[in-house]
Amino acid sequence: MYMGRIVFSQLIDFFPKKQFDRCVRQYRGNHRIKTFSCFDQYLCMAFAQITYRQSLRDIETCLRAMQPKLYHCGIRGSVSRTTLAKANENRDWRIYADFAQVLINRACELYADEEFGVQLKRTVYALDSTTIDLCLSLFPWAKFRKHKAAVKVHTLMDLKGSIPTFIRITDGKVHDVNILDELILEPGAIYIMDRGYLDFARLYTFTQNLSTFVTRTKSNFDYRRLYYRKVDKTTGLRCDQTIRLNGFYASQDYPAVLRRIGYLDIETNKRFVFLTNNFALPALTIAQLYKCRWRIEIFFKWIKQYLRIKTFYGTTKNAVKTQIWIAISVYVLVAIVKKELEIELSLGEILQILSIVLFEKVPITQVLMKAMSQNKNFQLHNQLLLFNL
Repeated sequence: MYMGRIVFSQLIDFFPKKQFDRCVRQYRGNHRIKTFSCFDQYLCMAFAQITYRQSLRDIETCLRAMQPKLYHCGIRGSVSRTTLAKANENRDWRIYADFAQVLINRACELYADEEFGVQLKRTVYALDSTTIDLCLSLFPWAKFRKHKAAVKVHTLMDLKGSIPTFIRITDGKVHDVNILDELILEPGAIYIMDRGYLDFARLYTFTQNLSTFVTRTKSNFDYRRLYYRKVDKTTGLRCDQTIRLNGFYASQDYPAVLRRIGYLDIETNKRFVFLTNNFALPALTIAQLYKCRWRIEIFFKWIKQYLRIKTFYGTTKNAVKTQIWIAISVYVLVAIVKKELEIELSLGEILQILSIVLFEKVPITQVLMKAMSQNKNFQLHNQLLLFNL
């Protein structure tokens, strides 16, 4: 019989405690705190994310039921919903944002050689945002519409491993294109965006910083063609042109030439027109790169399905940002566990398994490997095999 540590405690082994303490000291998170530290707060909120707790009372009830095991997983303070609510409301959310960035840097190193569908040595990012609807009477600071509140999670994701590298949490009124002003552009990197980010003055900064952007044009796009290149229409390509902007203000905002690529998706019979400042990559590669943008949509769906970010335990801006950043850090922590233990299960499957064995005394590798082998060996013996007939 295994008499070692519980799974939650083993999960914390992947947790860089020294870097966390450094983030806490930077923002004086434990100043005048005696009984419920920032680390206790993080572990309680991480438990809520992994097990999908519904409320602060739910967190308190479940953790108190496991009181004898809390010390062994690192929770030293007494857990109560009032204490946790005050911690979420008052302790600086930047502690958890900076710590999530530490985990992100570690995950990016682990997934540096991961494939995402297009064979390129350059770093490829996808930029997008997701909106989380809120109640205006409870979240009056989250301005969105006249009778509706919301927050936006603006995310820049590294397609290698689907790791978010840049996140900004704003109210719903902030337009997506404004986030381009906050990006620190990486020379040589490729940034994939939808047409909501089509602002020529901001896109010109990509060219000035030797970065590549790939986006889509709008229906009223005004341009003149300078050159064209022959394309193989059997691949779905329809045109590959060098263009210059026609509008007075647009031509001033972006004085250089651009590349316009037309593409027909044969499977869906939809036409796409891409715009980029890259003239070196093949036109079909540009189309394939934009197709990889769906990974960030999957990421948003994943965190909304498996993590607790659609409803919140507190109503203040600090509490909301704290909960979202801890949710992001849990996502990245699970990605690190998956890579370091070489687990073939998906992140969703790993999180579901952890949610039911978190306080069990079983080796974390054993429970994940066993689930992985069971998935491989599972067969419906009463189901005829198509290719064995």
